[in-house]
Amino acid sequence: MNDLFSLEGRQAVVTGARRGIGLAAAIALADAGCDVVGVSLTDDHATVEREVRARGRAFQGFACDLSDREQSVALAAVLAERPIDILFGNAGAFRRRPALEQTLDDWDSVLEVNLSAPFVFARALAPGMIDRGRGRLIFTASMLSFQGGLNVVGYAAAKSGLAGMIKALSNEWSPRGVTVNGIAPGYIDTAVSAALIADPVRSRQILERIPAGRWGRPEDVAGAAVFLASDAAAYVTGALLPVDGGWLGR
Repeated sequence: MNDLFSLEGRQAVVTGARRGIGLAAAIALADAGCDVVGVSLTDDHATVEREVRARGRAFQGFACDLSDREQSVALAAVLAERPIDILFGNAGAFRRRPALEQTLDDWDSVLEVNLSAPFVFARALAPGMIDRGRGRLIFTASMLSFQGGLNVVGYAAAKSGLAGMIKALSNEWSPRGVTVNGIAPGYIDTAVSAALIADPVRSRQILERIPAGRWGRPEDVAGAAVFLASDAAAYVTGALLPVDGGWLGR
């Protein structure tokens, strides 16, 4: 049974690997047997590299500004030359402002990172996966793939679009051995959520809505990533898996 979750000998690309969910996922994938290629905005991959190598797995890091289309396309082409088995497209960006204060530059940047870059990497890596008859494409979606949120119109639009992209790519590529899925995290205790956690009123309101009664941890999401990357999820495709402590069911 344990072999269902083994990723021994496989190679995974993790975007947004430097911290938070991406870091936790890279470590969990290494624990399961993966070599890891980490992609982050900066080249500061010291922590993730140390953790991956401590587990006896290989690591290589790349710096890439995913809001820059040319950089994304160039790096995706480099990675397409490798036998990549798993893509965990996790990198994200948002601008928290009322819609009337959002600039078009805000809109373009948020959609580029959260929606266009995942497509660029998926389109580049899928042909090799299809040729080998097996692959796993996994993306970090959001509760806002289901809801509208407040003051994050670009992020909500991008994550809703990502949900549609996941289903569309699954329809095309799962018959050829490549599953395509998303993870929709709830409120996770990361640097992005620090201001909300520090706000006693807002934090209490959030916790009262979460049936599990706590904020999520990056490791909660990482476990879902390993599952979707593994043979245990061979018949799971086109799905968005909430990891939200029950928020959406409330």
